[in-house]
Amino acid sequence: MCSTGKEERKPTVEELLAKAKKPSMLAPSMHKFYEGKVQVMPRCAIRGYEDFAIWYTPGVAAPCREIQAKPEKVFELTSRWNYVAVVSDGTRVLGLGDIGPEAAMPVMEGKALLFKYLGGVDAFPICLRTKDPDEIVRACELIEPSFGGINLEDIEKPKCFYVLEEARKRLQIPVWHDDQQGTATVILAGLINAYKIVGKNPKESLITLIGAGAANIRTAYVLIRWGVKPGNIILVDTKGIIHAGREDLSKEADPWKYELAQITNAEGRTGDISKAFKGVDAVVAASQPGPGTIKKEWISAMADDAIVFACANPIPEIWPWEAKEAGARIVATGRSDFPNQVNNSLGFPAIFRGVLDVRAKTVTDDMCIAAAEELAKFAEERGIHEDDILPRMEEWEVFPREAVACALKSIEQGVARVKLSRQELYERAVAIIKNARESLQALMKEGLIKQPPPEEKLLK
Repeated sequence: MCSTGKEERKPTVEELLAKAKKPSMLAPSMHKFYEGKVQVMPRCAIRGYEDFAIWYTPGVAAPCREIQAKPEKVFELTSRWNYVAVVSDGTRVLGLGDIGPEAAMPVMEGKALLFKYLGGVDAFPICLRTKDPDEIVRACELIEPSFGGINLEDIEKPKCFYVLEEARKRLQIPVWHDDQQGTATVILAGLINAYKIVGKNPKESLITLIGAGAANIRTAYVLIRWGVKPGNIILVDTKGIIHAGREDLSKEADPWKYELAQITNAEGRTGDISKAFKGVDAVVAASQPGPGTIKKEWISAMADDAIVFACANPIPEIWPWEAKEAGARIVATGRSDFPNQVNNSLGFPAIFRGVLDVRAKTVTDDMCIAAAEELAKFAEERGIHEDDILPRMEEWEVFPREAVACALKSIEQGVARVKLSRQELYERAVAIIKNARESLQALMKEGLIKQPPPEEKLLK
């Protein structure tokens, strides 16, 4: 092996901090430059103005009559088969909290952009001026005829659990809450490969979940469904470790957290957050943005070959280099500018691609597990190591595979209206996703989507 004789310089903490802050500094100017992130484009050919007689009046009356006679034909004669509504009330946006429906729009537009580019899904941001859970569910019911699926987003806990469950009962299309199911999917995928690297059995290890919001509550349920012993999971909220003796927890106020309090934490640990780190094999944090939410000395108290997922946005609960210095072997965050990004973007575009392609009626936890296992398998096949445990968004080939895994599980569980073979599903997903990516690239090449100004100009 050749060597230059020079050691690679390690970045300073100041340089790493500057890198972490840069996307937020560029974002306002970039958003203003493009005046938003998504637009509606035709799917059909327009050879001349006479074609509008087919696409609109008088020709359009014929497909209308066909759908009236057989409503399920709407999925064949319109784009409903590929439409997803991204629905939010803006009450828990990223790490920003209750910022309202207008301020939530940039996030929902970003979600729609990722849906299209990564999954070929046409998604529409729908921010509601209500905080009432029943009104949110009713809004989903009212718009159901236009969509093939509903993606709930950034709705505060515990309301989000009720909205998801009620909407799933009332609607005949898949309803999913990305902050719950999406986060749980990608966390599970990351843990599968992290445990392979450290050589431990995840289903027998101790796992602490810091934060008992939508993400970690669903993560706990998904981990249990996957096979982790409930008693080996320790949950921590703002008041400390969750255990069956906590008098402040009630079935009426928060039935999901109450239920988990009865079945997790078999050791009966009590006390503050620091007590939840001692001797555990993995910590998954989805809590208060840091840095400093998790302290180095707590990580030092974990078991050997510790796994730490610090997933808060926009700043992780602890900087990755601090976690490594404290003894963690594998560290993941929610950020794209650090190694091992645990990001929902690896989940929801492909999962919806899969459920839309078989016209599934719902998204189950088993479908999320199938998606997680395919994510982990893809990364393992191309090679994993301590700083590379998950697929990256640019590895677009993972998305058709994940879509197929989810679609096949839909068929297996009897919630799919359309049954296709593995090969048919794969070829369909590849074609749709490639079309979305290549369409964007063509628009950029032709200058119809402009290149942004230089960074130094944007940062002025």
